[in-house]
Amino acid sequence: MVQLIVKESKNWIGIASSLSTELAAKAVERDSKAGVPEEEIQRLRSSGLLPLIVPKEYGGTGATWVEGLKIVQELSVADGSIGQLYGNHLNLTALGHVSGTPEQKDRYYRETAEKNLFWANAINTRDTRLKITPDGEHFRVNGVKSFGTGIAIADVRVFSAVQDGVENPFLFVIPKDREGVVSNQDWDNFGQRRTDSNTFTFHNVLVKKDEILGYPSPPDSAFATFLGIIAQLTKTYVYLGIASGALSSAKQYTITQTKPWITSGVERATDDIYIQRRYGELWTELQAAIALADHTALQVQQAWEKDVNLTPQERGEVAIAVFTAKAFVAKSGLNITNSIFEVMGTRSTATKYGFDRYWRDLRTFTLHDPVDYKLRDIGNWLLNQELPLATQYS
Repeated sequence: MVQLIVKESKNWIGIASSLSTELAAKAVERDSKAGVPEEEIQRLRSSGLLPLIVPKEYGGTGATWVEGLKIVQELSVADGSIGQLYGNHLNLTALGHVSGTPEQKDRYYRETAEKNLFWANAINTRDTRLKITPDGEHFRVNGVKSFGTGIAIADVRVFSAVQDGVENPFLFVIPKDREGVVSNQDWDNFGQRRTDSNTFTFHNVLVKKDEILGYPSPPDSAFATFLGIIAQLTKTYVYLGIASGALSSAKQYTITQTKPWITSGVERATDDIYIQRRYGELWTELQAAIALADHTALQVQQAWEKDVNLTPQERGEVAIAVFTAKAFVAKSGLNITNSIFEVMGTRSTATKYGFDRYWRDLRTFTLHDPVDYKLRDIGNWLLNQELPLATQYS
């Protein structure tokens, strides 16, 4: 059934919209419980959306990043956690293409499509507690890694580890059943509560030599680090979805529940000119954010299609575009998720509605990568014509 959906259906947004509606029905309950999102990932698996950006020649759907990112947005409307998990998954399915050898590109694309695999990661290079050491022709890994988002339920797991005396971290890909990887079940943050972003402890875990990613061909190409740019825009679309979900939910509440202010002189809250004006402001801000993100997604897709022919200059220019969109959407999203209470009223703060989850999810996610540093990069480029440094992660 899954293969039928993947190969014949082109209405991916429709599939995502239907799934989003389903997820929204119990979003408040899931947020309260937190825990491992097993049911949600199984729904993603059965929807046929997992091999979305895997090229058709490898058995996948062959969708563009423009299409994939809109699905990330649609899922995030219902639940920012699921939007994040799916967005990370899409990025990781292309990891072999960008950062791996030609053999790894072929292997991971094909296995993702054939086995309908779900990917997750704990790359987080700022956390250097995970150590990798040679063991014959293979490697062993010991230590701790934080922010293992979705790792507990992933079929394929991506981690980074450091080796003493080696400057750059190793990226490696291991299956779910590899012995010695233990979840510490310590994710209890106020937002993105269903991402299951625990720390993981490694006890002498085997990593085979062909599970170490790279080197790409050519190893020094601008394309080799381009997935970091896509990951930045993926976060942007999670922000967009959360903000869209917040405004949509607020609108419905205002229409059906909000009572007019005592001195407003109107019988319905929807006739209050101040509420109307504020909704107008929030709607306009959201449309500007969507338009900027969608324009940027087209630039990213055009750069992606250049593959190894992408130049450092082109990569840098796309990075500035993505940073600009991310900074604007983050600011707009935080404003929208905070301002909705002004148009809904005091009763909307009741815990049963869970409207605060939109701000909590967005605030938690934005703290992982402060936009001030993106604004600094933009300002440096504008004033000094210096493009951002290319790395694996931004």
